[in-house]
Amino acid sequence: MTDLILLVVGLAVGAIGTLVGAGGGFLLVPIMLFLYPDDLPSVITSTSLAVVLINAASGSAAYARQGRIDFKTGLVLGGLTVPGSILGAVATHAVERGPFTIIFSLVLIAIAALLFARPVARESAADTADAPGKWRRMLVDQRGQVYMYAYSVPKAAAACLVIGFISSLLGIGGGFILVPLFILAFGFPTYIATATSQFMLVVMAFSGTATHIAAGTFSESLSRTLILAPGVIIGSQLGAWLSRRMRPPVIARLLAVMMTLAAGRLLLGELL
Repeated sequence: MTDLILLVVGLAVGAIGTLVGAGGGFLLVPIMLFLYPDDLPSVITSTSLAVVLINAASGSAAYARQGRIDFKTGLVLGGLTVPGSILGAVATHAVERGPFTIIFSLVLIAIAALLFARPVARESAADTADAPGKWRRMLVDQRGQVYMYAYSVPKAAAACLVIGFISSLLGIGGGFILVPLFILAFGFPTYIATATSQFMLVVMAFSGTATHIAAGTFSESLSRTLILAPGVIIGSQLGAWLSRRMRPPVIARLLAVMMTLAAGRLLLGELL
């Protein structure tokens, strides 16, 4: 029965995680905490990161076909998350269950509030001539939609170093922070933010998962990951398909709602 639940969970996590570009770890972690209350945070996070890796790889393949991934940005900023991701994976062994859960919940609520209040940036071609000192980007997707935006590389790089650490520490892959950051702080169109975040998660989650494997933590997570994997792969393709049929504000606010619900469930579990 538990295996069937994990398979369904994998499908939901894959679909929703890919749809909002967050990898699904922010959903999987509270579910795993509920299903396995006696597990150490290191076991929970290693399972979640492995699932995020599978989801990100499958979802990125679908988004690449849609032409919505900014590969140059993804490679540059994704690489900068690696040092923090490795440190975060190591740090999970020093974190107790109570503080781990509370930190995770408070971060989710803070980001969700900001995202719900201001869900979108530019969604189509825009003038970036007045963006001195910023990296100007232009992308044309499969349907011919043109996206133009610009952002500060040093600021984005500094943010990604921190996100890499937080993502591995909490086992959520970092997408739930990356997407709001891209939209709110750096003016990425929502469609590009979700797709590029999904691509970056491949790099981020791989480094964190490799660290858990090297530390021997992942041996306890392998069987659950294999059960979750088929559902995640199918769900990620579904999520990418749905993203083309939903408006950007809906996607952004869905992310905010899912983050809030996950955080509320965790905080109640600690307080009651």
